Amino acid sequence: MYRLYDYLPSGNGYKARLVLKYLRIPYELVEVDIKRGESRTPEFLVKNPNGRIPLLEVPGKGYLPESHAIISFLAESSDLIPTDPFERARMWHWMCFEQYHVEPNIGTVRFWVNSLQKTRAELGEKLIEKKKSGYAALDVLEHALRDRTYLVGERYSLADISLFAYVHVAHEGGFDLQPYPNVRAWCDRIAGQPGWTPLTEK
Repeated sequence: MYRLYDYLPSGNGYKARLVLKYLRIPYELVEVDIKRGESRTPEFLVKNPNGRIPLLEVPGKGYLPESHAIISFLAESSDLIPTDPFERARMWHWMCFEQYHVEPNIGTVRFWVNSLQKTRAELGEKLIEKKKSGYAALDVLEHALRDRTYLVGERYSLADISLFAYVHVAHEGGFDLQPYPNVRAWCDRIAGQPGWTPLTEK
């Protein structure tokens, strides 16, 4: 059985849990409290020298870090990965977009505000810049979803799971999703997928 080392409030860990549950893959959850430094202990660093979650332990293989590596491994040959090469490339385009534009901005601000309880005064200019970039990412997503059910046409894929993880909780970082009706409707569609559970639910 797979073992997933995860911090429940993490959007990156949530991606892995959504894939595992959608595909009905049994797994053991090992909670790692990153706020208490549990991903930086000598014991954990042996498993992942980068000291980050999520981390997937694959029986007979070893440890696999990085959320997109984990979910692509888990979803291999499933309906979450398009078989057409161009559609599969479009899926990866959105997953790259998430790592470069969504997680570093929306995800980071959410962590600062929601987990670390940092104030606007403490964060200053860097909060302004991160929120500006986060809203720019939401603008791109809203435009892309204006005539699509999911990010890769009509097909629910890893692209949707990847983006959804942080976008649906953007409000926890102070982002207003009200001006983004396409994004909000897309979030609702994903929440209706098989195996869906809220972010902090095991």
